[in-house]
Amino acid sequence: GPSNSEGAGKVSLLKKVPALKDGDFTLAECTAILLYLSRKYNTPDHWYPSDIRKRAQVDEYLSWHHANIRANAPKTMWIKVLIPLFTGQPLPSEKLQEVMEGLSTSLKQFEERFLQDKAFIVGSEISLADLVAIVELMQPVGVGCDIFEDRPRLMEWRRRVEDAVGKELFFQAHEMILNIKELSNIQIDPQLKEHLAPVLMKMLK
Repeated sequence: GPSNSEGAGKVSLLKKVPALKDGDFTLAECTAILLYLSRKYNTPDHWYPSDIRKRAQVDEYLSWHHANIRANAPKTMWIKVLIPLFTGQPLPSEKLQEVMEGLSTSLKQFEERFLQDKAFIVGSEISLADLVAIVELMQPVGVGCDIFEDRPRLMEWRRRVEDAVGKELFFQAHEMILNIKELSNIQIDPQLKEHLAPVLMKMLK
């Protein structure tokens, strides 16, 4: 149901998604949820390595990610599709340019600091760090901002992530994001528009 409902508040005090309810245990925040699931289901070691230094590298990326990649990449989707959908007004192109400049800086740091000449962020095997990164970076692609173009190192990393996850599963997981423009054709309840429009605009300030 709606994330701001009373029922949602029983799963997450923040009333935000994602949120996890596992029996009588509840948890919020995507990184915490991923780490919990990897431990509970004893996933293969490469996802969240037992080696203390490799694990620290995953943690380092996850800590950096929120204020950099995540702070910029999803905004492309809000600017080009979601905010115009809920407000009925397109945002000025300058706003997208501002976000793309910030994202470009983050991508440069991502390549030079985290990816370097490695196959994945933590070396030769995929980890949760790669999963968290790729999910955010597919969002600009879904709205027509191909951030992988003219970045061969980043493109090769994406291909390796696709192969490691499995292409079919990869595109199944990103199906909604890659077809996000189709939302422009749906009818939104006027009351929902009225409620969400100021919230969405505030997110980009």
